[in-house]
Amino acid sequence: MNLFKKDPLQIIPFQSYGDANHFYTRGRALEDENIDLSQRGFFSLLKTAWKRFEVDEMPNTKLRITLPDKSVMYVNSDVNGYFKVKQDISGLDGLANSEGWLQFHMAFEEQFSDRIIQNDNKFSGEILIPSQNSSFGIISDIDDTILHTGVTSILKWRLIINTLFKIAEKRSPLEGAADFYHLLHRGASGEEANPFFYVSHSPWNLYRYLELFLRKNNFPKGPILLRDLTSFKNRKDTSEKPQKQKEIIDILNLYPEKQFILIGDGGEHDPDIYIEVAENFPERIKAIYIRSIKHKKRLLRIRGLFENYKTVPAVLVESSKEAIEHAREHGFVL
Repeated sequence: MNLFKKDPLQIIPFQSYGDANHFYTRGRALEDENIDLSQRGFFSLLKTAWKRFEVDEMPNTKLRITLPDKSVMYVNSDVNGYFKVKQDISGLDGLANSEGWLQFHMAFEEQFSDRIIQNDNKFSGEILIPSQNSSFGIISDIDDTILHTGVTSILKWRLIINTLFKIAEKRSPLEGAADFYHLLHRGASGEEANPFFYVSHSPWNLYRYLELFLRKNNFPKGPILLRDLTSFKNRKDTSEKPQKQKEIIDILNLYPEKQFILIGDGGEHDPDIYIEVAENFPERIKAIYIRSIKHKKRLLRIRGLFENYKTVPAVLVESSKEAIEHAREHGFVL
């Protein structure tokens, strides 16, 4: 038995987005640590959590992207195994399905004589190209907006326990959130395909975990936009805007003709980020929904923030039912 046998290789393309003339995707090339997100038991969950963050990346590796029309692009992973592709290509909307998803495949360009490459070196990826049958987009936070995390708990202990010691399939979505999101996805006619974008401060290491949670709990499919662990080291740098805000602005800039609804929670910075975005893009934001939290001081601050705010409708909601009622009143949903 070879105790030093190397793990097989894999590429994880993260769901991303583009438009008819812009292809944009990102992901990571790394060793396959055989992570089982369905494992139960304290020590199994601890081992899985360790594997998610202690990864062996494939740095500076040439990767191949093949589109449905057989056209090919190349990209090199960086020192941490991450890759990002932004390229102008016309006619991409013609390659997408009715919901706007364009599927592509990725592969390692180089053959490794001493390594196994999973899936016969063929890894599926997708980008969302919003359908013409859409009237607005939705940008949503994840933590404590649709997923119970406990971000406001003392020393964030609930956040740590929920993230490390609960399997994705057993995590609790906030009541009614998936129903509200599907109503927004189908819009005022009930037949639209309004695009969803999920933006979070969580690291990319949790991508598969969060993707599984969204899928198992029947949330509308959408790009999941997270951040590098390296960005956590620079959290005290106040000269730059938060990564979540940058992602939102990038989405708004790519779709200049589309309006958006912003959904978040009162746990951390969403109200401030969303209001600043709305001030800079007042004609582009249809509404802001902030989910209430059990934190009296923060709630008082948010109520004060929203009380005299008139640029766009900004609502602090106690439940998904309340959000649905507001959305119906404003003609966002059927």
